[in-house]
Amino acid sequence: MVKKSVLRILLVFVSSSFFTNTLAELRIEITQGLDNATKIAIVPFVWKGKRMPPVKIDEIVSADLTISGRFEAIDQAQMLSYPEEESQVFVRDWRMLGVEYLVFGRIEPDGVMVKLNFEMFDIAKGTTVLSQSILGLPNELRDMAHYVSDQVYKEVTGTEGAFSTEIMYVTVEENADSRLFSLNIADSDGRNVRQILESDEPLLSATWSPDGRFVSYVSFEREGRPAIYLHELKSNNRQVLTSFSGLNGAPAFSPDGKKIALVLSKDGNPDIYIMELQSRKLRRVTRHYGIDTEPSWSADGESIIFTSNRGGQPQIYQLRLEDFQIQRLTFEGDYNAKASLLRDGSALVMVHRREGVFHIAMLDLRNGRLNVLTETSLDESPSVAPNGSLVIYATQYRGEGILATVSVDGLLKFRLPSSSGDVREPAWSPKTKKSFNPLD
Repeated sequence: MVKKSVLRILLVFVSSSFFTNTLAELRIEITQGLDNATKIAIVPFVWKGKRMPPVKIDEIVSADLTISGRFEAIDQAQMLSYPEEESQVFVRDWRMLGVEYLVFGRIEPDGVMVKLNFEMFDIAKGTTVLSQSILGLPNELRDMAHYVSDQVYKEVTGTEGAFSTEIMYVTVEENADSRLFSLNIADSDGRNVRQILESDEPLLSATWSPDGRFVSYVSFEREGRPAIYLHELKSNNRQVLTSFSGLNGAPAFSPDGKKIALVLSKDGNPDIYIMELQSRKLRRVTRHYGIDTEPSWSADGESIIFTSNRGGQPQIYQLRLEDFQIQRLTFEGDYNAKASLLRDGSALVMVHRREGVFHIAMLDLRNGRLNVLTETSLDESPSVAPNGSLVIYATQYRGEGILATVSVDGLLKFRLPSSSGDVREPAWSPKTKKSFNPLD
């Protein structure tokens, strides 16, 4: 069912003035995909304008679907024809190649905008199963390509795609006498990197607001002490939320974006507090002599999941905010931490130690089954994609810190090493970077 591969997909596309970026980008290397991957053909999209477009839509869509591990995109050199519309599709030719789906389209100027028309043809059915047109600016063509990938992915798998999302992560570059920390945001394919913050002091626990407008993180730039910041991405305005004596850490936005859970030790031991962002009012929600840390929220905002050693070893607990009832969720193993619930509340994704090695695992809360998803070691900081199908995490590979991704069933895996510096602390964005509405 599963095949392992050293296939290396380097996402290198036509460069342009729209997308020039000197920051280190992430490379995507597939390490495990499905051996029964859906065979698909992404035909070169026709350009109707006078000047060539800054990117090739078909190359981006092909790379997206390939790195998902669920598709096998055939080489364009194998194609016997390049249809632009349904009437030009010769089903027999594509059946000879074993192709199951065909994607083709065209791009044309529309005033200051560009119009992208695309179709998806089901070879077995002999008919078009998806047809849309969208409008965007010329510098949004990469985002438009990711949109196409998402629609194709959903049509075949029945699951929302995550190609139009972003990932946030920290890179660390070291030399003989200094370290430089950078907080970065990139598209899900590792491209379009933009630096949010650079510091000589550590940056930790970066997290997104539900609407994607803000991020929060811990920085040690204030005299080497931890402080929690709220950072508006569009304006680049930053505010200090907390800088109490002792620990200020692990911020996590509530699902409605109006509150943030965090960890403070200002009153003694590390405990979890909730801050109302508008009033900055703090409410302490755990009180224990042990360490309570790493809060995350349930999708309905009525509970908080957190790590605590109140039982002697780090385990995962759930706090019901209505009545402050606390329930222990993990029992298998002597270390479970950094957990988050899937949106439907059916399972936890977390760091789990087995035989002294840290892995990413998923606990099914319905039947209590624990499934270790990764085979790497020193795995940490898992973050779930908004479609709930993938988990990105930090790990070690050949002595360097990198990011890696695994599907929640453990069948699909790929690495995302950086061309410069160690990479750590990933956080998947909660929503798409850019939305497009299909034209009537």
